[in-house]
Amino acid sequence: MTPPVPDEAPTHRDGIRFAVLLSGGGTTYQNLQEECAAGRFPGRIVGVIASRASAYGLIRARANGVPTEIAIDPWETVRRWRATHVLCAGWLRKLVVPADYAGKVLNIHPSLLPEFGGQGMYGHHVHEAVLAAGRTRSGCTVHVVDNEYDSGPILLQRTVEVLLSDTADTLAAKVQAAERLAYPEAIRRWLVSGEPVA
Repeated sequence: MTPPVPDEAPTHRDGIRFAVLLSGGGTTYQNLQEECAAGRFPGRIVGVIASRASAYGLIRARANGVPTEIAIDPWETVRRWRATHVLCAGWLRKLVVPADYAGKVLNIHPSLLPEFGGQGMYGHHVHEAVLAAGRTRSGCTVHVVDNEYDSGPILLQRTVEVLLSDTADTLAAKVQAAERLAYPEAIRRWLVSGEPVA
């Protein structure tokens, strides 16, 4: 059952309406939900769309009272929810951005793009590749989504140190901690200033 879209009069903060796309556990979504609820960047999350029914992020969203749907192509739902912006939070399918949302879709990737991006590079695949390449730094990248994997304009990057003792798990934990700071910061500066984030 699809929860209805709230139709109350929007406030100044409600003018920015985020739809979140995810495929997995929803930890990035939960972080964004908490940032929105605390008023640390303008807008609110009006719905979560998952690419698969098993995504635990759906459970997180429902626990927060946020409408959810399962869809391979999210755009009909995004428009029905009247979302003004879209935030990818572990969406693991190729996303083709329609003209009416060009420049309004963000993603966070667990590497310092352009390195270790592209098809098949997500989660532990990225961290294992970073370790195999002998890199001493990794991190995360917030970027605008275009119609190619991980190739849109970069808004913000945060770096972490890679130690000789790191495993994919320990590196993932460090990168995820950086992501929790980077994504809200990039969204806030992007929306409030309207300027590219350097």
